[in-house]
Amino acid sequence: MNETFYIEVVCEQRNYGNERICGDVFLSRKIIEENRTIAVLSDGMGHGVKANILATLTSTMAINFTIEHKDPEKIADIIMNTLPVCSERHMSYSTFSVVDIEADGMTTILEYDNPKAIIIRNNKLFDPDWQYTILHTAKNEGKEIRTCRFKPKKEDRIIFCTDGITQSGLGTEKYPLGFGLDNLEEYTENFLKNAPHISAAKLAEKIVNVAYRNDDYFSKDDTTCASIYFREPRKLLISTGPPYEKENDTQLGKAVKEFKGKKIVCGATTADIIARELGATIEDSIDFIDPELPPISTMTGIDLVTEGILTITKVTRILKDYSPSYSLGNGPADRIVKMVKESDEIQIIIGTRINIAHQDPNLPVELEIRRTVVKRMARLLEEKFLKEVSILYI
Repeated sequence: MNETFYIEVVCEQRNYGNERICGDVFLSRKIIEENRTIAVLSDGMGHGVKANILATLTSTMAINFTIEHKDPEKIADIIMNTLPVCSERHMSYSTFSVVDIEADGMTTILEYDNPKAIIIRNNKLFDPDWQYTILHTAKNEGKEIRTCRFKPKKEDRIIFCTDGITQSGLGTEKYPLGFGLDNLEEYTENFLKNAPHISAAKLAEKIVNVAYRNDDYFSKDDTTCASIYFREPRKLLISTGPPYEKENDTQLGKAVKEFKGKKIVCGATTADIIARELGATIEDSIDFIDPELPPISTMTGIDLVTEGILTITKVTRILKDYSPSYSLGNGPADRIVKMVKESDEIQIIIGTRINIAHQDPNLPVELEIRRTVVKRMARLLEEKFLKEVSILYI
């Protein structure tokens, strides 16, 4: 995390038509040792598997070369030289946008043939002084790349997308030449004036939905919007498992009570302890929204109360399978996933008392002891979702 702000990085996508595979690929990586955040978006030629392979190759190269601190011009040249040549068009083609945010906040953007990134400061368009460079190597002679460098301020945003957004509505009466970058900039600027603190995820979702609507609810191209938001961190506490020593129940109750942020309690015994320590009451529900899991409960001062190990195991499974096109339901595990996605700094308190019920050999093999499952969940949150995660054993 930057010293002064948290960097929220997300991506929203819709596939072309009825395609099952998206031809746009988004990758993000947090280089913990250098406190750097890198995000890459690539649009492969065409649609489906072939486009996805081109875009995956491009985005993987872009992120790896950026990690190595290679010069932007060199990165662009290597990528374009390495891509396989299309047998029909006799050209290798894949666009890319690379955003590299260093430890001191200094941000470099490199783009080739994607729509120009939109940078918003004080809810207005911000010009970071774009530089345009013409490549002169034999294979890429005459191709142009865009670059800029600037120091973000708190509440700044970067929005970058594929041409599925800017070309949406192409041929329609309203947008005969497509939605275009000017309309996208105007829409984004106006929207943020009305909702200045909307999350990066919600903003990206709004922009993708505008393009979907422009295409009369049937995407004419792979449609992707990536969104970065520099802001105060949103905090979440997840408490699961009773403390190893009963005398630590008070410590657990105090930690939950004093936490500034949203709170989730997973596990009936844990909830009972916290309710007792906080002087709160638990109300159980009989609504089985997810047939795999017990219903949620409610407790004053706690945002969500669920069953323990089964729910956390399912949360981990959803996080592992999650993609921009994944549709979350409203069951206990889905609600936890929504909450962790909307949070930045996640503190997990793990009680280490062994639950005898979980040693029953008749329970599913994948039902592991709590700390193993939680550690796997934490790793996914850090590596796949770029969350700041801390674990306290009690």
